Amino acid sequence: MEEEFSKIIASTGEDLNRDGLKSTPKRAATAFQFLTQGYQQSLEKVVNGALFETNNDEMIIVKDIELYSLCEHHLLPFVGKCHVAYLPKGKIIGLSKIARIVDMFARRLQVQEKLTKQIAETVLEITQGCGVGVIIEAKHLCMMMRGVEKQNSIMTTSVMLGTFRKDRRTRSEFLSLVNKGS
Repeated sequence: MEEEFSKIIASTGEDLNRDGLKSTPKRAATAFQFLTQGYQQSLEKVVNGALFETNNDEMIIVKDIELYSLCEHHLLPFVGKCHVAYLPKGKIIGLSKIARIVDMFARRLQVQEKLTKQIAETVLEITQGCGVGVIIEAKHLCMMMRGVEKQNSIMTTSVMLGTFRKDRRTRSEFLSLVNKGS
């Protein structure tokens, strides 16, 4: 990967021997490996058995989980926040595991629409709950730095599964609680 970054930098006309760029290919390769570490993670290791029996059947929401990802079309970052809710049915998942699931999928080459769906389906699969709702709000540098150059645009995507999709009251409660305090 380091060699490939050298080629990319050289193709811009830059001098790879100038002081500021001497170690850039190595640093860029290390950074790119970090930014795509989700490919090296497994769901089993991320969750690590953190499922606990419960008699709670009320909505659980984790709001404002920051996320950082790379657009699969331009390899430019998109950044934002993710809100995840689920209705447990006998099991709850450890709080940090929801954020780790978000990170596992965000740290891959992505489009926001697919990312939202992957998170929702995975949380539903792991918790075996009655339903899941996921909303992602993000700014895309591929739209801000190039192309139409719209600095204040925010993309919002949502996926509602199970009760969140079927029951308007559940969906409304989720949306209301996510927007509370915003």
